[in-house]
Amino acid sequence: MTKLLVAAFLLAHGAIHAAFIGPRPPATAGGPAWPFELARSWLLTPAGFDADITRALGLALTAATLGGFALAALAVVGVLPIGVWFPTLFLGTVASIALLVLFFHPWLALGLVIDLGLLWLALAADWTPASILP
Repeated sequence: MTKLLVAAFLLAHGAIHAAFIGPRPPATAGGPAWPFELARSWLLTPAGFDADITRALGLALTAATLGGFALAALAVVGVLPIGVWFPTLFLGTVASIALLVLFFHPWLALGLVIDLGLLWLALAADWTPASILP
């Protein structure tokens, strides 16, 4: 049961990044700005990167994030070999960190905390699917 919860958490964390490529909800008067915006980066746009290049980089990072976390979740539940656990978790977290930093919005800070926590668990605490209770 615990492994299923961990896998579900990894899938959910990865899936929220799909909001970067999903349709934007209609704007409301006085409503908050949509935080999942790939057309403009606080870092790349002022550096002269074209909106198409910025969006393409964001799409690639989103795909790497989704794929990394999905594969890591499959390794947690034993569908994939345990050997893919760390590389796919690393891919998902690093791609997510890059995506959230390049297209930063204050609402996305929790995602950065989750990514850094997962990296710490895997690197410093030596956390693996084998260490998770069944």
